[in-house]
Amino acid sequence: MDLKVINTEYFGIQRKMVAAMTTESWQNIPHVTYIYQPEISKFFDGYREINAKRAPEDRITFNTVMLKVISEGIKAAPQLNAHIKYNPYTVRGKITTYENINMSIATILPNGEMMTTNLHDCQEKSLQEITRDVKDLRRRAENSDLNEAMYTVSYNRTVKTIKEGRLIEALLRILGAKTGKCKVKTLKGKAKKEYHARPATERLVDRDIEQGTITISNVGSLDIRQRGMVGILEIIPPQVCAICIGAVEDRAVVRKNEKGEKYIDIGKILPLTIAFDHRALDYGDILPFSQKLDEIFANPQLIHDWME
Repeated sequence: MDLKVINTEYFGIQRKMVAAMTTESWQNIPHVTYIYQPEISKFFDGYREINAKRAPEDRITFNTVMLKVISEGIKAAPQLNAHIKYNPYTVRGKITTYENINMSIATILPNGEMMTTNLHDCQEKSLQEITRDVKDLRRRAENSDLNEAMYTVSYNRTVKTIKEGRLIEALLRILGAKTGKCKVKTLKGKAKKEYHARPATERLVDRDIEQGTITISNVGSLDIRQRGMVGILEIIPPQVCAICIGAVEDRAVVRKNEKGEKYIDIGKILPLTIAFDHRALDYGDILPFSQKLDEIFANPQLIHDWME
């Protein structure tokens, strides 16, 4: 059967990096997914209160609030904030848990594509500090040559592959980057020298693109009108957990009145998908996280406490 081709697009470095990481994820990691759906009506009202008298440019986004919420949840379940190293042939492995909560978050690029950037040290930051850091990442992304920035990270990963003795894999990566229709185009000569001479405060550097300790995705921020949830999402190695935030939805919920009688009301439900690596975590390790979030959502005053 003849097929009419609309378009053919060869992988650029951004798509190559996504393809490499997700392929490794699904080939090597036994995923388990838990969909957590808290009722957050009072908490969402508290979120609206903090923005009621703020100028539009100073408002705190719900995404920022959720990054803080998740950070507090991780502190109650630190085992989610870890990296794993495992050899399936010798059945040896280790799990390294970190105090620093470095969140890998999606950043919209000037061309409309997405890339993952690293939001460092979220464990003690206020809502304003998280807001400033997210805005700064976006600003520097807009001022960066993204092919150059991502190629540097890819190069470092290739060097790591060589040091680990995976020479054939490293050679194939180099051939894939430097030859054929998928060849990566980077800066040359004077342009390259001038670009790398720019201060790190004005462009993305390795630290901004390297893997964090946990990945947080927010599909709800793409369209707040959507109705649905993510059923499963990939865990980016060597991380052991990934969390996806959906859109807040109005749904029927069961409440109790002062007499203890149940009735149906309209409440706000927030779908959260938690994927974890079963080599490192069991459901019991996830429970303290969801329990902490239950406490947070029942106490909207915390949002005010998290302000500077």
